[in-house]
Amino acid sequence: MREAVEAWLATLTHERKLSPHTLAAYRHDLDEFLGWCATRALSGWPMIGHAEIRAWVATQHRQGLSGRSLQRRLAALRGLYEHLRRAGLVADNPAKLVQAPKSPKKLPRALDVDQTARLLDAAPDSTLETRDRAMLELLYSSGLRLAELIALDLADLPAGADEVRVLGKGSKERIVPVGAQARAALGDWRQVRGQLAAPGEPALFVGRDGQRLGRTGVARALSRWARKRGDGTHVHPHLLRHSFASHLLESSGDLRAVQELLGHADLATTQVYTHLDYQHLARVYDSAHPRARRGTGVKDGDSNGNGEGD
Repeated sequence: MREAVEAWLATLTHERKLSPHTLAAYRHDLDEFLGWCATRALSGWPMIGHAEIRAWVATQHRQGLSGRSLQRRLAALRGLYEHLRRAGLVADNPAKLVQAPKSPKKLPRALDVDQTARLLDAAPDSTLETRDRAMLELLYSSGLRLAELIALDLADLPAGADEVRVLGKGSKERIVPVGAQARAALGDWRQVRGQLAAPGEPALFVGRDGQRLGRTGVARALSRWARKRGDGTHVHPHLLRHSFASHLLESSGDLRAVQELLGHADLATTQVYTHLDYQHLARVYDSAHPRARRGTGVKDGDSNGNGEGD
């Protein structure tokens, strides 16, 4: 069973070119499943049907795993079973018959426009902070995922370019605009990048060691910047992507455009931001609409409270 898992992960690595982060998550999920099978003496794929998979999901759920995490684990298992079916090792895919329990939909948190301005308008004090501000501006300007940011090379974003080509999920390319503030911050970073970058290093963003900055390095850098210049809000790369999407939708109302800019394959994924937009509209309504106000004791058009307007 272990050999089959490794063969499938190798296929994902070389043929589908999934990110190391996704591969590590799939490996962890399938390790959990194989461990559970071992405790129940399930030593071969033909011994496992939808009833066994449903029991595994129930066990994980009782242990506190969320519906969303279980959906990811089932996705890994379904993909593995498709690989086994094509290889002739099983007759069907029993994982397709099992659904994860539903979890309450959590809206992504976003900074408001004023918070974003306070965060981005602060001046850097060092070479590292010049880099960090360029990363912040680019994440917010273009709505990039963390993996897309760290994969960027200098050649992907020529000096002064007003758009950047990124490789998103599923190796899908898209072109996104780069705003004026981000271009300026990137120009500042280019001027001092040579103080850190190792000779011949192609990465746009590098760490103290001169090599490409990794996921942890970006997260730490943004958190450090926010502690120094923010309002106490924990800032992480995806928060800036969420803020990009919600602010753009509030201003334009163009869900399709936001979908394209984010690189979402399914419009339903983008629709979560319509809920954020509605929250914004609801706050505006509550603060501005006369009939939404509470506790005045006076009806519209009724200066003396008797229901008769002038």
